[in-house]
Formats: sequence, structure tokens, C-alpha cells
Amino acid sequence: MTNTSKGTSAQPVWFVGAAYGKTDDQTQRFLSEGIWENGYNDKHLDLVRSMQVGERIAIKSSYTQLHDLPFDNRGNRVSVMAIKAIGVITENRNDGKQVSVSWTPLQPGRKWFFYTHRGTIWRVVPGDWKNDGLIALTFDDAPQDIQRFCNAPYWRARFGSQGAGLEKFAWTRFYMAIADGLLEYRHNRKALVAGLQEISTRVAALGYLHADTYPNGERGFVRDICPFTVMGAFNRQTTEINRQTIAAEIAKFLGVDQSVPKSFEGVPVLHNLKSWFFPPENKRDADHVDSLWDTFAAAVVYADSEGDQGEVARAAFAKAFENSNGRLGVAWNLTMGLYWARPWALLSLDELSRKFIRNTLAIAINTNGPSKRCNALDYLQVTDILEPRFQEPSYPAHSFPELSLQAWSFEPEVILDNDEELQEELSADEALEVGGVEETIVVYSAIPAYTLDDILIEGCFLEYVELESMLVRLREKKNLILQGPPGTGKTWLAKRLAFALIGSRDIKKIRSVQFHPNLSYEDFVRGWRPNGQGGLALAEGVFMEAIKAALKTPDSTFVVVIEEINRGNPAQIFGELLTLLEAGKRTPSEALELSYPDSDGNRTSVHIPENLHVIGTMNIADRSLALVDLALRRRFAFIGLTPRLGNRWRKWVIEQAGVDARLAQDIEQRMAQLNAKIAEDDRLGQQFQIGHSYVTPSNLLEAGTTRDWFIRVVETEISPLLDEYWADTPARAKEAVANLLLGW
Repeated sequence: MTNTSKGTSAQPVWFVGAAYGKTDDQTQRFLSEGIWENGYNDKHLDLVRSMQVGERIAIKSSYTQLHDLPFDNRGNRVSVMAIKAIGVITENRNDGKQVSVSWTPLQPGRKWFFYTHRGTIWRVVPGDWKNDGLIALTFDDAPQDIQRFCNAPYWRARFGSQGAGLEKFAWTRFYMAIADGLLEYRHNRKALVAGLQEISTRVAALGYLHADTYPNGERGFVRDICPFTVMGAFNRQTTEINRQTIAAEIAKFLGVDQSVPKSFEGVPVLHNLKSWFFPPENKRDADHVDSLWDTFAAAVVYADSEGDQGEVARAAFAKAFENSNGRLGVAWNLTMGLYWARPWALLSLDELSRKFIRNTLAIAINTNGPSKRCNALDYLQVTDILEPRFQEPSYPAHSFPELSLQAWSFEPEVILDNDEELQEELSADEALEVGGVEETIVVYSAIPAYTLDDILIEGCFLEYVELESMLVRLREKKNLILQGPPGTGKTWLAKRLAFALIGSRDIKKIRSVQFHPNLSYEDFVRGWRPNGQGGLALAEGVFMEAIKAALKTPDSTFVVVIEEINRGNPAQIFGELLTLLEAGKRTPSEALELSYPDSDGNRTSVHIPENLHVIGTMNIADRSLALVDLALRRRFAFIGLTPRLGNRWRKWVIEQAGVDARLAQDIEQRMAQLNAKIAEDDRLGQQFQIGHSYVTPSNLLEAGTTRDWFIRVVETEISPLLDEYWADTPARAKEAVANLLLGW
């Protein structure tokens, strides 16, 4: 045996399976023979060859767990990895198959939660807090910081301590329970159909299931059904009350005890003309419905699989996906059904989600499947790209449900009978046979409401009445500038005030732009730009696009957020529209012609509508900038922000950011003393004070790291800023830094 807790800190650590798809656990054989063996002849060969003598290795067994966990999992399934043995590699035969290991068995094994891996081999490199924690638990029996994982972006919506705002995803538990209940009827579908038929006698919204056509030409209730179509019954274009009623009836029949969702935020819905995943019985392949059940079952197994079984489950899922994909009635809707069944593990590629993934996340979706849609490999490739990105704190989405929620956070979408994609998939006759033609329906996406309370929950240290006053001024004046020293959260607050003004997190109603010395009227309003073909084309800028969107939807509120508004030349950038910014000139009678004509060559007058607001931010400590033009100042309300290091800040950094409670007050006092010195300096003043953002961690700190974190902030962020402030007297900057860290 060897001391496995030693090793070069930069060396990778290997976590390996001992079953790799086989039914027999090879752990005891590996321990007795002093080896680890790759069970595949065509996989992982290069990875095994890259293992080096002296590197640490551990045998893992991964699975998911729902009950008897050492923390509140809120009814969500948790990924678990059991560490069964640890060791050090002593020889690599370089055949891609086997390495020799000096093993130490662990009795009992050590359990690690959340951060696991589906594959047989996992190469973990030290340096990231998650990797370091896993390595420490595995080789040194160090406890896992469960709370930090619960509140990390990727897991926060399911397990986080922020509670109230995260219940928007409570529907996922109900959907997964419905999927589990349906699997019980996979081989007893007559009973399932009978149950649905009985429900349809009481719930009129299920009447569309009476439109099947039998081989003899008669019409009646469906005699077979797939699980996707069953779940689609409460995921169609209908009222939320109808969806809840149908969901409750199906849950009761299946014996599901999870609560029916209070809302269906971000859940994609089927077109009412295409609510079945199969054609009428008289046009259906004999194995069509069976293939959908196979895909549904394989998807659930794959979603719930971990580690050693993950690769086998993935291959089985891909095979089943290909077998059902592209059949009549099966298109992108297949991915919607997969998402309903396991929303935390499987992605919906409905139309809005595809647009969001391609346009906002800039991820390509390959279409190598039938009818220029994705195949199984394309689908899995997108999920593989997204899952690691979700763990990045600043990524736009941190889970598949959050991605779907953002994708569906749009204006009301009018679904028309002449939907082009629908017509590609089903002819008019088939549409009539599958559910009949229904009137045009307006689907209002379930965009979560956003209020001033949400701003406070997310980490604003102002008082509610202060935020309320800002919102009132924004409504009255139409234009607002948040000004203050660096680090006072101007941009952060500007975007959240915009959400509060709109009333929801509707990202499509907010446009953001940053002013800089080279920004021009042509960039911001309208101008000629290269068209990619060697010529020029007239193009609208951000502001004109926002004006047109606001004019098109007068009942909605739109906001343009301008960061660092005084870094450019506002009068030049706004041009003639600067005059029209005034609240009293937001009418067609005040319209002006733009410097450039419309794209058709005509000159039409333009006015800024009442429902378009502008929020700017301004760093008043930047000495390189000129004073704001008086014409601009007259058209905006100005609100000053100051460093907020008080009770709200302390409560937040302790409870939400992991700052040591004993040190939080000390940090506050040190920053207050520094800001007092800055304010007293005649050459600086209050506008140069250092904001709270500098000492508010953006990510949850690991226990015991507060001191090191503060030192890094002072040395790499605050010290350079002070050097700039006191460029003529560097000794003062050096003294200020020394005082910040004195006795720390």
C-alpha cells in the first residue's frame, strides 16, 4: 500500500469505473491483481495511454439518489459518486487497456454529491474549487462543502438556499413523476387508453383524442397512444386552467402525488394542429407507437444514469432516438417530449429554443437527420456543449429549464393556421385527421413577473423606498442616469430597474449599448454599412431598432440601457433624436426627419414613443471625461449611487456569498476608513470612493477562504485603482493599501 494523499498538486487525478457497461463489478479483481483495466477495445485508448506513473487514481461508482440524503434535496434527484478505492499508478503498459496500481480499498466508501461524470474515465485537474474539493474528499477524507454546491449556478435552481424565486422550476418534479408513472403502462397501454378515454368524458379539452381513423375507415378515440402524446395533453395551446385540470386528472390516474404546477413558466407547448406524435391508425406503421415508447424509456434511463452505465445508456438512447426520429408526426417535437420527461438532463429544441441557442448562445445545431433536422448525434452534441457551460457563473443560462425559460420569454406569439413548418410536416388533410382544425390561438409565454422585491432578493443593498423613487422618476422623466463612484453597481442596477419597469425579465424588450469615443450616429441611429457583397446598405442602429419595436407594440414597455453614457459624445450620437428624448415631446406631432432616409429612399418623420425609456450609467470618478452636455442633462433625471456597506451588505455576503461572519464587519470597517480618507482629499472627494461591488464576491466562497479572497481583491483591484487616484503621491496609495491589510 502507498500514501495516496501525496502527489504533485498540478498532476491530473483519474476517476475510473469498474463496470463499464458490464453487469459484473470488477472492483475486487482490480484490487487483488493491482491493476485497472479499460473494458473497451475501441474507446478511451488514448486516455489510458496518457496516464502517468505517480498519478493518483480512484475507482468510482456513480448513480442518482432521491431519498435519504444528508441535505434537503427538495424532491429532486441528486447525482452521487461513491469512491470505493484509491491508489497510485505504478506502471502503464501503453496498450490503452491496462495500468498497474497500488490500491487502498475504502471501507466504507466515500460519497460525493452533485459534481459527477457519466463516462468510464474522468480526468480531473486541480485548480478549480469543485475539482479541489473532490480530490480532497477522495484522498484526504475532507468533508464536501454541500452548501456551496447547492448554491452554485448549475445546481441553485434545484437545491439552493434562495428559495422563493427558484420555485419557478417546481413544475419539473411533477413532469418527471408523470414520466415515471407513464412507464408503468408501457406494456399495458389498453388500460392507459381506457383511463384517458374516461377522463375525456369529463374534460372537454381532451376531445381531440376522439379523432383517430381506424383501418376500416371508422373514426373514434385513439386505440393506442405514446407517452409523449399523453404528456402533450397538458402541453398544448390552451389556457393555464385547462392545462392544470388535464394534468391533475392524468396525475390522479397514474397515482402521482406531486402537486400540479401553479404555472408552466418556460415549458414549450405543442401546436394544436399537431398534438399527436403519430399519424392516424390507418396510415401508421405497426411499430410506430412502440418506437416512441422505446425512445421515452431509453431517455429516462439515460437521463438517470451516471458513470459506469452512462455510456451504455447513451448508446441505447441514441439508437432508440434514430428509430423514432423522422417518422410521420415526429420532428422537433420529439425533443420537446424528451424535455418534459427529464427537464434537467434533456434539451428541448423547439423553435424558440433553437433561436435562443443559435442567436444568443452562438451554438450551432447540426441538422444531419431527416428533413434537415437533427439526428441523435446532433442532439447529444448540443447537450454536451451546454452542460459544462451551464457551470460558468456568467453564462446566460445555467440549466435546460432556465434556457427554455429565457427562450420563451418573448412577446405574445400568434400561432397561425398557415404555420410554414407545420405545413411541411403535415398536409391539411392529415392535420384535420389528427385533432381537427382549431381557431387561431394567441399563446402568452409564461414570463415570470419581476418587481422591486426581486431586485432586493438578488443582492441590492438600497432600501425599497429608494428603488421605488427611482422607478417613479424613470416613469415620469422617461430617461434616467445612474451616476456614482466605481463599484456601486450602476450597470447591475440599471438592467434590473429595466426589468422592474417592464414587469418581467423579458430580455427581448431591453437593448444594451456601451458608449465610447468612436461610437457614432450611424452606429446608434441609422447609417450606411458594408453589406458583405462589396457595397453599402442602409442599416438601423440599436436605438432605431428599439423605437420600431416600441411603436409596433405600444402596450409593452421597452428600455435602452446605455453604459458609460458620458464616454461618447451624446449630442452627436443621438443627433436630432436628442431633442425628442424629452418626456413632453414623445408624440407624433413632434416627429422629425432623420439625417438618413428610409431604406426605400423615402423620408418619413420619426418620434420616440411613450413606451420607450432610456437608462444610462455614468462613472463620475473618470477624470478623462468631459462634463455632460447641458442639453443631455436637461433631458435626464440623475440619481447618485454611493457605496453601501451596511446591514444589507453584511447579511448578503454572509448568507449568499460565504464570507466569514466574523470578518464581514472587519472588511466593512476597513473600507469605510479608506472611503473617509478619499472623501477628505480635496483632489478627490466622495465621487471617488470605492463601491461595495469590490468586496462583494461574485461566486460563493469556499469555507475558510475569506482572508485570502480579500487580500487578492485589495492587491489586484483596489490597489491599482488607488495608484491611479494618487498618481502624484504614490506614498499615499501605498499607505492606504497597507492600512487595508494591517493585521489581516
